[in-house]
Amino acid sequence: SSQGIIERDETPMEKEIARLHRVNFEFSDIFYFCRKGFEAIVEDEVTQRFSSEELVSWNLLTRTNVNFHYISLRLTVVWVIGVVVRYCFLLPLRFTLAAIGITSMIVGTTMVGQLPNGSMKNYLSEVVHLTCSRILVRALSGTIRYHNKENKPQKGGICVANHTSPIDAIILTNDGCYAMVGQVHGGLMGVIQRATVKACPHVWFERSEMKDRHLVTQRLREHVADKNKLPILIFPEGTCINNTSVMMFKKGSFEIGGTIYPVAIKYDPQFGDAFWNSSKFNIVSYLLRIMTSWAIVCNVWYLPPMVRKEGEDAVQFANRVKSAIARQGGLTELPWDGGLKRAKVKDTFKEEQQKNYSKMLVRNGSIG
Repeated sequence: SSQGIIERDETPMEKEIARLHRVNFEFSDIFYFCRKGFEAIVEDEVTQRFSSEELVSWNLLTRTNVNFHYISLRLTVVWVIGVVVRYCFLLPLRFTLAAIGITSMIVGTTMVGQLPNGSMKNYLSEVVHLTCSRILVRALSGTIRYHNKENKPQKGGICVANHTSPIDAIILTNDGCYAMVGQVHGGLMGVIQRATVKACPHVWFERSEMKDRHLVTQRLREHVADKNKLPILIFPEGTCINNTSVMMFKKGSFEIGGTIYPVAIKYDPQFGDAFWNSSKFNIVSYLLRIMTSWAIVCNVWYLPPMVRKEGEDAVQFANRVKSAIARQGGLTELPWDGGLKRAKVKDTFKEEQQKNYSKMLVRNGSIG
């Protein structure tokens, strides 16, 4: 049964319909598909993963919920004091630290980028990235616990992690340097990308290149082949999930070869909601919410390195890594593609259900 507002029956189609009749097609079969349709509309497994996690108790942050408009005078006074502290004291301090961190990142990587390639340049690049990332974590009042550091990603490897927020990269870089992979952006983000790539072998793609999966795979494979380069950091889900589950990992990251270093990230929503609902908040609004929360508290687990087994395809390998991350982070493992956040269900999913039903009828002798 689900923990949501409806009770779900996870019985397979064959057993569910077998309760209604023994052999032939009957109109009562329609009720099974109607019920599944209602379940998907009322509370599907995908949509609820793209809204903020519901808390057991109120954390004094938001007052937009109708249940929290007014509870008591004492609690209202406490909330007002909290607003004054968060907006009048914490926000200016955090904004100052963030400005220092971003400016230092741009200036520092630009200066390091002028040096000739070599061990000195690599060393200074790592110092700049680590220092600036730690300043940015302080700007978020980050409290992070790193577990099993003996499994930290090594050079020439691929680090994969579940994705909740744009700050995931800062959380991980706070404890070690990575080569980022992503799409080229404009604005302030574009300025940071152009500056950092001069000092560190980040892999940035143009929008047209991102659509060419073979080109992306080839560039990543070339990066991994050089054992002196920093480990690549990839978020295989491709979109932000609300930190209650792990959704389908894209197989591209697991076709490259080399060693995979799984990392599980779990935020504590009691002190601040790190999830970025990009369909509801733009990046400025999101950062304002983050910087006016109490703190960003999370745990990071470095899992033992994993390699692709003989006879295992990329999809199976991706699912095995996803399962390990979900177990360690206490997250629900879901088979759905996070791309459903903005796209319709593929016809292949519908056709699969139709084929399963037709095979069942053929097996039972309904169709000659």
